[in-house]
Amino acid sequence: MVDVIAKATNELYPTDILFQTPYWAQVKSRLGMEPMAFDILSSETWGDVLVLIRNHCGHKLALVPQGPEHAPDEESYGQYLEDLSVALADRLEPDVAFIRYDLPWKSLYADEMQEQGWRAFPEARIREMRMNMGTRFWNFRKAPTDMTVASSLVVDLDGSEDDILGRMKPKTRYNIGLARRKGVYVQEADSSNLVDFYGLYEQTARRNGFIPCCMEQFSAMFRCNFGAKDEADIIFLLARHGRDILSGAIIGISGQSANFLYGASGNIKRNYMPSSLMHWAGMCMARQRGCLTYEMGAVSPTPDDEHPFNGLHRFKTGFGGRIEFRSGSWDYPLNEGAYRAIQNAETMYRELGA
Repeated sequence: MVDVIAKATNELYPTDILFQTPYWAQVKSRLGMEPMAFDILSSETWGDVLVLIRNHCGHKLALVPQGPEHAPDEESYGQYLEDLSVALADRLEPDVAFIRYDLPWKSLYADEMQEQGWRAFPEARIREMRMNMGTRFWNFRKAPTDMTVASSLVVDLDGSEDDILGRMKPKTRYNIGLARRKGVYVQEADSSNLVDFYGLYEQTARRNGFIPCCMEQFSAMFRCNFGAKDEADIIFLLARHGRDILSGAIIGISGQSANFLYGASGNIKRNYMPSSLMHWAGMCMARQRGCLTYEMGAVSPTPDDEHPFNGLHRFKTGFGGRIEFRSGSWDYPLNEGAYRAIQNAETMYRELGA
């Protein structure tokens, strides 16, 4: 069985997961969410969890960003999460429609995907059957989209800089050197440069066809305190050539992990390879701050011309590293009628966005 005890968000334990820190609770509070924290009491795992209450489509939902951090045995995923959901439901307001977990845990299909080169995760129906196996209420639904990526490229920062460069593909090493020969340089920026970054970010959104976050999302990240307890920090980089800003990156640090959160690039001098040099600079800075990994984010599970992230796979795997397959986002409805209404609204939003 699992129980939870409420506590202040500034009492969350140190973690390598930025999205489970007191700092992230502050960021989301500034964006209108209500952060809550709970100690988890269980015979299977230990730790705590940050929960974010969000108003959405006329209802409330409870988001668990990349949490809980510590996983039970793989065959107990569903049973453990069900017990945790029941315990959390007793501590949440009655108008919360559902809990959405964005699980950082290894996917139940990770081994098959790596060994057999699967191009995608199994369909939602199959994944739901496996997640609900052994549960009492058979209530877990695979969320239609993942809050954060389920297939992520992670670069190890162990060894010397030459060791890290040596694990990269020759083309990536060449592009890093090319950017330098062209006169591109990378500088650490501050919040006064957010307007410049956001201009590049809007160009990136138009070029790649996604809906951009609002400026407030970025400014909130710089208006919060970086506490020593959770060791959260932000690295903000801009790649420049002469008077031109070519690309930018916002990298989150927590514990011994760096996470590439947001990137942006302009439409000029793209052949100068500024993003390659920028990521290399980010890895070096993260390593200097004690990080052991640099997570680059979304990639397709395998090289696949039909996958929307195939270009990201080609670019990011050039830096070496490994693809981690995670469990993704899962919903536990508390109010079935409200949950269906939110699902219908989200479906309509996705269709309009498409």
